[in-house]
This record gives sequence, structure tokens and C-alpha cells, in this order.
Amino acid sequence: MGIDLSKMSKLGFGLMRLPEKDGIIDIERVKTMVDKYMKTGMNYFDTAYIYHGGKSESAAKQAVVDRYPRDSFMIATKLPAWEIKQESDVERIFNDQLERTGAGYFDFYLLHSIEDGANYDTYEKYDCFSWGLKKKEQGLIKHFGFSFHGSPELLEQVLDRHPEVEFVQIQLNYLDRTNPVVRSQKLYDILHKRNIPMIIMEPVRGGMLASMAPEIEAKFKGKRPNDSVASWALRYVGSLDGVMTILSGMSTEEQMDDNIKTFTGFEPLSAEEMKIIDEVTDEILRIPQIGCTACRYCTDGCPMHISIPDVFRTVNTLRRYPDDWRAKNFYSGLVTRSGKAADCVSCGQCEGVCPQHLPIIKLLKEAAKILDEKKEA
Repeated sequence: MGIDLSKMSKLGFGLMRLPEKDGIIDIERVKTMVDKYMKTGMNYFDTAYIYHGGKSESAAKQAVVDRYPRDSFMIATKLPAWEIKQESDVERIFNDQLERTGAGYFDFYLLHSIEDGANYDTYEKYDCFSWGLKKKEQGLIKHFGFSFHGSPELLEQVLDRHPEVEFVQIQLNYLDRTNPVVRSQKLYDILHKRNIPMIIMEPVRGGMLASMAPEIEAKFKGKRPNDSVASWALRYVGSLDGVMTILSGMSTEEQMDDNIKTFTGFEPLSAEEMKIIDEVTDEILRIPQIGCTACRYCTDGCPMHISIPDVFRTVNTLRRYPDDWRAKNFYSGLVTRSGKAADCVSCGQCEGVCPQHLPIIKLLKEAAKILDEKKEA
């Protein structure tokens, strides 16, 4: 019943941030990226019912399922609690996913985003854990688990109540080790102690750990001048015991190439490199940043069509580089196709779905003062 970690792809292809063209998934580019990835022997694809406005699972069908033998890849998807209004919705969503992907069965199936409150309560209300085991008995799910965005206390509670869970997906990166909301280190310690395999999401924290201030990047480049900054974040997670697969939401061929390089002949961090990671962590944490991972859960339901993660990315850039004209130009272009930070009507739907539990309404008001209010002459 257990999962053989030696047979798992260390790098998983996350289908949450796929390349787009004119607002639509660029399926031909996705196919090219899939082919590069599969050629390495790595074969784990992660999607979800809600990714890309519900189009990610269909993209998995076009780029992977329809083009490769079913036994040559693994596909994972997730059941979204917020789409479940009655018991019959669970089966309906699952059948939709089978049709969208054409996969026939799912190698890994997750209850999506268990956290304190509504989501976990919904999964218990509709007995989704028992339902998942029945799907396993039917051969429609090979391995059953959940993704987690809650407290360490809740994680212990869920695992005590549901020992049938085979794996857990958590957010983990070197910056979030001591994050008081995410508490990655505590989550990792709980799972590692119980010998529960982990899938890691947000290893580069939505791209935040791929590009940094020059003086910070210099620490990495001084040690490994030919390696990307992002590779350090991936190697950090890949060096931990019990990690099954590390998901990267790759949106460009360049990201794919760089990640493949990192995981081909993978080198765990040395003690000296770990010391550099700790130094960089301390320096980054001194710069106030909005902890958005650009998962984009908040955008689909925004009545004002504000591209919230892009707004926060602009603010974070300007906090580090107050006179960065590129960030200002980026925002100017952004508001020609989406709402401004100042357009927020404080409806709160975004805060209800944010895995990072950010006070988005407050942050948008602060962003509006930086980005939208004209400075007095």
C-alpha cells in the first residue's frame, strides 16, 4: 500500500501556471515542455479542478494523456471543497475530472487545501475520506491524500483521525520555515516523524526565490556561479528526507530547462551551502514583503477583475527597488486589462480562498496608495 519513493519523479510538473497566449493556455508550448520533461524519465503531472479557470485538466489531456501511453506517466488532481454544496457534487466533480483528463484513473488524488474551518469541515460533512477509499477499491484512485494549508495542530488532528491517508502535500521552502502563518518546518516535522511521504508545493514561493536583490543573489553566485538562484530553493527542498515529489509550476521553456538541469544528477546541499541559505533567509526576512505565492485562487471570483497577485508583485518589487521604472511600467500595462488596486470593493471573496490567509483587502488599500494615488505636486 505504501508509496515507493525511489520510483517517484523528484521534479513534478505543476499545471497551475502554464504559458498562455491571448489569455488562453498555449497548448503547443505546453506540449513542447511536456516532451522535454518526459524525455528525462520524469513523469509526475499535478493539476486541479480549478486551475486555469477549469482548463488545466483539459490541457493535461491534450498535452499528456492523448499523446503518451497511460502507464508512462502519473497524474494527480484534487477535489475542491468550495465547489461542494451537496453530497452528489462530490461524484459529479470526480466524473467531470475523469472526462476532462481522459485519464481513466488518477495515480494520486487529493482533497484540495485542507485548512482550519470551512474546507476541512466540508470534507468531513460529506465523508470525503471514506469516499476516497471507495474510489481506491474501484481502481479509480491509486493513492489518496490531501493538500494542506492549515495549522500544525489541525494536521495532527486530521492524521490521527484518518490513518488511511498515504501522502500529504504541503507548502515548503527555505523562506517559510519560520513563517508564523505557514509554519512549514513544523508541518514537515510532523509528517517526517510519522513517515508520511510529502509532495512539496511552492518550493520557489511563487517565483519570489528565483529573483532577488543583486547583493543577495551574489551570495549564491559566489558559490555556484553557473547555477540559477531558483535552483538553490529546489535543492533545499530536495535535500530533505521524506520528500516524494517537488512541484514546480513551470510557465516557460527556460524554467523547464533550468529545473531539469537541477534535478539531473541531483546534488543535495552541503553544510556550507546550507549556511548560505540561512544567511539569505535572514536578509530576505529583513525586507517587508507581501507573502503572495501567485496561486491566483483569488482572481477568478473578483468582481472588479483585479489581478491581485500581479498588484502584490509590483508592490514587493517597489519595496526593494523604490525607483524601479520596470515595475511601474508593468503596473501601467496591467491596469489596461484588469482592475486597479483602488477598484477593490472589499467584498472579501479573495480572503476566503487565499491559502496564505493574507489580509488582501487591507493590502490592496495600501497598494492603491503606492500605485494609484497621484502624488501632489
